This record gives sequence, C-alpha cells and structure tokens, in this order.
Amino acid sequence: MSGGTFQSPAQLAAALNRGGKEAVSAAETAMRHGAKALVVQVQRNASGRPGPRVITGKYRASWQSDVHRAGPVIVGEVGTNAPQGRRLEFGFVGVDSLGRRYNQPPFPHLGPAVNAFGPLLVRELHGAVSRAL
Repeated sequence: MSGGTFQSPAQLAAALNRGGKEAVSAAETAMRHGAKALVVQVQRNASGRPGPRVITGKYRASWQSDVHRAGPVIVGEVGTNAPQGRRLEFGFVGVDSLGRRYNQPPFPHLGPAVNAFGPLLVRELHGAVSRAL
C-alpha cells in the first residue's frame, strides 16, 4: 500500500483511520493555496484585454479568497463584492435601473482562471491527501 493505492475497502478504511486527520489538514492547506493562486490569476486576467481594463485598480484589488472547514468538508470561495463584477464577466445589454442603455461586451476573467486552475487544484488536493495517507 503506497501513494493512495488500496487493494480493498478495508485497506482504505484503515489508512483513513490512521491518516484521516492529516489528510484533511493537508487538503485544507492545498485548498487555501489553490484559492489564493486563483485570486492572483483572476487579478492578472482583470489587468487588461481580453479581460477588463484597469482604471483605478480597486476592482482588481477587491478579489479575495476564503476557505471554510467543517469537519472533513472543505469549501474554498473566491469572489468580489464589487458591483461591476458580474457585468464585466458576462457583459450587459439593456437598460439599467437609472435608465441608461448599455451594450457592454463580456470581459471574462474569472471563468478562464477557473478553467485553468481547476485541474491544477484537483492534482494538488490529490497529491496532498495521498502523501498524508
């Protein structure tokens, strides 16, 4: 038994009993690292075309990450509280609440970052848990 390869469910259960806490802790560390790396990539993507252009830098700086853990469940969140976030990512065509007309194209910056980092995060989580077991 090495590197997370198990011949039976009993072997996996025994390994989880021995290394479960270490595996969850390692996964949380990997999730924190991955979430911070995703924020950095989103900020890079929001630094000019094809993403949104930088005017003041406040929007780019508004991106943050947070990781929550409840027992063995680990959730990483990456986002912004800036009101223009959805409009920049997806575009906007129509009239806003003030009666102004827009035909703003999307400037994707979160989606491309998630597409690039998703597989990397999965590998990092897999490696962290495998090393702990």
